[in-house]
Amino acid sequence: MSSPAPAVTPTDELTRRHPVPPGEFTFEPSERHVRGVIGGIDLVDSHAPTLVWEPGQAVPGYVVPRADIRTDLLTPAAAAPSHGRHPRVSQWYDVAVDGVVYPALVFQYEVSGLEDYLAIDWFRRDDPGVEHWYEEDEEIFRHPRDPYKRVDPIRSSRHVEVYVDGLKIADTNRPVLLFETRLPIRYYIPPEDVDFSLLQETDLVTTCPYKGNARYWSVKAGENLRTNIVWSYPAPIAAAAAIKDHLAVFNEVVDIVVDGVPLARPESEFSAALTARNA
Repeated sequence: MSSPAPAVTPTDELTRRHPVPPGEFTFEPSERHVRGVIGGIDLVDSHAPTLVWEPGQAVPGYVVPRADIRTDLLTPAAAAPSHGRHPRVSQWYDVAVDGVVYPALVFQYEVSGLEDYLAIDWFRRDDPGVEHWYEEDEEIFRHPRDPYKRVDPIRSSRHVEVYVDGLKIADTNRPVLLFETRLPIRYYIPPEDVDFSLLQETDLVTTCPYKGNARYWSVKAGENLRTNIVWSYPAPIAAAAAIKDHLAVFNEVVDIVVDGVPLARPESEFSAALTARNA
């Protein structure tokens, strides 16, 4: 007979590492060699970076020890940038490389434990900044990869049908199901099983650090044009090779039937923007 489970008192707490609690900074050391290249030089070269999750931010950033950044290229910025993306910043720095100035590119958090580290404005930065980031010898894009996030593309034989405003745009028995932490399942469909006569390719390109660069299509359904709701990765990174050239749709704004069962439209971090764009 197994021994009884220990009693749990009200003071015992079981907490999950992620998602990060709202309003809290979370950070932890990384053992990856990280480099950030700008103007042909290594602005950042660190074997001791730290991953930082800002309050309310689902993706991490990097901070590095001051010794691992070219501080000789930094000058204090005259004013903080207007975007306000980063909370609790004590100092912003401009970066000058070969006569080119990159305003408010580097900053110092006013957070206990991060006093000796500097951060780079990267995720969602519109102005020119660091041009290439590397973890070890592999280039990374958009933001550091979260060690607590998985992206698993799995081949399947489920029967998947996709409808946009009642029009069937895809029907397959050989999808690749992509399971990504904290996101809805994405159903990637071979191009042969998609009705391209209903799709209009756009010039939108987005970058995902876990999959690569995506191209997009809109769907013309009667009088409605559903903008940029279909995408594909023509050259995914090795870890996502199974979805190469397959097409996926935002479940949030289309109707998907799997093995004859209609799926409820999920809520995700993309829902509000998709609904507004396709109202």
